[in-house]
Amino acid sequence: MKEKSAVKKPNIFVRMGRKIKEVFSELKKVTWPSFGKVMKATGVVISVVVIFLIVFTAINFGLSSLLDLVTGIGS
Repeated sequence: MKEKSAVKKPNIFVRMGRKIKEVFSELKKVTWPSFGKVMKATGVVISVVVIFLIVFTAINFGLSSLLDLVTGIGS
């Protein structure tokens, strides 16, 4: 028969506590960006989203107009 190992696994709360401590210790090592860098990156993201919104809206309008022209529903 197999012998049970002498080392028991700690209960779930002890393991969760250790994991949370590890997460916080890793978060302390992170180099966070400055407020200016965050604002600049946010501005770039918003600009790109607005540009794609305009492009896709124009394509949608153009294809809708083409469909109306082909099917004659708009007349």
